[in-house]
Amino acid sequence: SQLVESGGGLVQPGGSLKLTCKPSGFRLDVYAIGWFRQAPGKEREGVSGISARGDSTVYADSVKGRFTISRSNAESTVYLQMNSLKPEVTAVYYCAAVVLGPSAGSRTPSLDMPGDYDYWGQGTQVTVSS
Repeated sequence: SQLVESGGGLVQPGGSLKLTCKPSGFRLDVYAIGWFRQAPGKEREGVSGISARGDSTVYADSVKGRFTISRSNAESTVYLQMNSLKPEVTAVYYCAAVVLGPSAGSRTPSLDMPGDYDYWGQGTQVTVSS
């Protein structure tokens, strides 16, 4: 069981990309989802997270107002819409899934504890360059 990301690519500064995260081998609707990124030579950092029900979201300060996370449990898909992209966001982007408990459907996952997540994808490269 794993996650599969798609939607990365090369985009010019100021452009947009929409990343997609889908599960392989398990149901997504009981998992809170986090998006992380890792640039060359840097540690993995949390970008955004969404509750299992999709009614609560959290963002890193660096992406607030430019990135939007959403999900469709009916389609078993999580999205990360990224607008006004800057070269400094160039990185490999990963989605990850974590179960927060049966009564935590509206709780957002932590962006500071990547070790808590149960499943990870292989990542998709996002490059912002002119």
